[in-house]
Amino acid sequence: MVVTVFAAWLVASSDEQRRHKGFWVMMLSNILWIAWAWSAQAWALIALQFVLAYMNVRGVTKTGPE
Repeated sequence: MVVTVFAAWLVASSDEQRRHKGFWVMMLSNILWIAWAWSAQAWALIALQFVLAYMNVRGVTKTGPE
């Protein structure tokens, strides 16, 4: 959870490099949540993390240089 909160803080930054790092930290948090959810057999949480990861990737492609 701490990784997710830190990633959100980075993504909300006005600095482009911090936002870029935030994207990767958020992807890491998705992986960590999936690992925990797998051990807890929390299948809905795993599905949610895949959807959130997809939305992160989609957001990056929409905000990139045109």
